[in-house]
Amino acid sequence: QVQLVESGGGLAQAGGSVRLSCVGSGRTFDTLAVGWFRQSPGKEREFVAGIDKLGALTYYADSVKGRFAISREHATNTVDLRMNVLKLEDTGVYYCAATGRGVPGRTQDMYATWGQGTQVTVSS
Repeated sequence: QVQLVESGGGLAQAGGSVRLSCVGSGRTFDTLAVGWFRQSPGKEREFVAGIDKLGALTYYADSVKGRFAISREHATNTVDLRMNVLKLEDTGVYYCAATGRGVPGRTQDMYATWGQGTQVTVSS
């Protein structure tokens, strides 16, 4: 059973940067695609970025394309989300999730395992 733990959230200024990390436990983590989702106040949880099990393919929501970058390091079972040029609307709880599919999906129902989430608050 894979478990996911996110870290790196906090308070950041608009225009600034934050790096989130998702560490997966278990030897099968490198066989899983991983996605990052966020839930902003008053909104449903939405897809932000995803990476395939090899770390070769990445996917982004249009709202973060060009500003966020997802990457993974198999040696440390870590998937990072680098968030740059932050906007107020990037505020929310960020979750990482893992799926046995080879590539990440853009909807929550494609993911079986979720982390507990980490809060990111962007202020002006």
